[in-house]
Amino acid sequence: MVVGGFGGVDGPVGSFSGKITLSVVITCIVAASSGLIFGYDIGISGGVTTMQPFLQKFFPSVLRKAAEAKTNTYCVYDSQVLTSFTSSLYIAGLVASLSASRLTAKIGRRNTMMLGGLTFFAGAAVNGGAANVAMLIIGRILLGFGVGFTNQATPVYLSEVAPPKWRGAFNTGFQFFIGIGVLAANCINFVTAKRSWGWRLSLGLAVVPAVIMTMGALFISDTPSSLIQRGKMEHARHSLRKVRGKDCDVEPELANQEPFVTIFERQYRPHLVMSIAIPFFQQLTGINIIAFYAPVLFQSVGFGNDSALIAAIILGSVNLASIVVSAGVVDQFGRKFLFMEGGIQMFVSQVGVAVVLAVTTGVSGTKEISKGYAILVLVLMCMYAAGFGWSWGPLSWLVPSEIFPIKIRPTGQSISVAVNFATTFVLSQTFLTMLCHFKYGTFLFYAAWNALMTIFVVLFLPETKGIPLDCMNSVWEKHWYWRRFVTG
Repeated sequence: MVVGGFGGVDGPVGSFSGKITLSVVITCIVAASSGLIFGYDIGISGGVTTMQPFLQKFFPSVLRKAAEAKTNTYCVYDSQVLTSFTSSLYIAGLVASLSASRLTAKIGRRNTMMLGGLTFFAGAAVNGGAANVAMLIIGRILLGFGVGFTNQATPVYLSEVAPPKWRGAFNTGFQFFIGIGVLAANCINFVTAKRSWGWRLSLGLAVVPAVIMTMGALFISDTPSSLIQRGKMEHARHSLRKVRGKDCDVEPELANQEPFVTIFERQYRPHLVMSIAIPFFQQLTGINIIAFYAPVLFQSVGFGNDSALIAAIILGSVNLASIVVSAGVVDQFGRKFLFMEGGIQMFVSQVGVAVVLAVTTGVSGTKEISKGYAILVLVLMCMYAAGFGWSWGPLSWLVPSEIFPIKIRPTGQSISVAVNFATTFVLSQTFLTMLCHFKYGTFLFYAAWNALMTIFVVLFLPETKGIPLDCMNSVWEKHWYWRRFVTG
């Protein structure tokens, strides 16, 4: 079976041959490692914002609020300037992702990933040496451009290189490396939090994952799809033979091309809807907000500083383990089943957290939560993280990257990433204020969205496991609703 895809000429599923080779495994691991930079940033920012030396230098008003005698538990970190430190990355990522579709089409998927790594490196260096809030924001903007480029290019790269029978498992590698980045960042924060200059080390060490993924990209070739798109047919043939195996007939795969079509044509309405809805819903699960502010959140519900960082490490470990589970089952049980199961699990967990907080902290948020209840909150959050890790986490990168024909794939992925960043920006900028005003109701807000997105998946998402990218149109033709758009 083939790589995921070169076009849109329909053909029988499984019409191409292919196998898992050492080359395709190494190539996908190297490409997926670009998730490290996104994961590291997600994990590092929340821990840094709880470090007293960092707050004293850049956000002293937060410390003054925390020192007040009767501070509302939920409102200690409610600072728009502080949240701008986190959310500014996503505005830059939004801009970068919209321009990245042309970049990936013009210079290729691999080169776009390398550009993202270099830009992220520059942002990490600026943040590590920041002397004022302006430098922090500039560094975050550079990080945002880096993440925007890599998040656009990498899922497409993986879907185009991985054999369709195992495309889900290979594409999950991107989310797996995001999870590694988050966990590594939480561990680093735990160590550096004990030092006055620790925040600089935490922020500056972001150069390490940037170097890893950028150097790794030097040793892999671009995808055959991208090479063909840029008129490099012979290079594409060589690249495809390398990842498929020398004894594999690659000519049928190379021959499947389609003329340029616009993403806004009626026949591509279902693709466009999914590229918007899935990343939008992924962020409304609340996961990135929880990942960004996990130490802040755990401090708010009764953990001390060290305990809050340890709790964040536990949460990251559970998430990482669940991503491994997803890689093992996504091509057996399918995308739709995992989406539904994960949505239900997250809904139950968030309702549970809301109930515990309502009972223990009260409406005012001034009651102190006991250690036992704080641990129960952590258990429920781990249950939530596991549900996300084997469903909406990896699948929200996989599905949009595999449903588009090649000619509009970069554009479709750009829209998907842009929606992801735009939603993340709004939520990260408003989360601490929402936590202050909604209190435990914040978790009910996200629970309601989890219920809605699960219903959406049941009704509108077709199953795409094992389908070669060039044959993906068949899943829409058989769907009760979308077939009216894709069939004449």
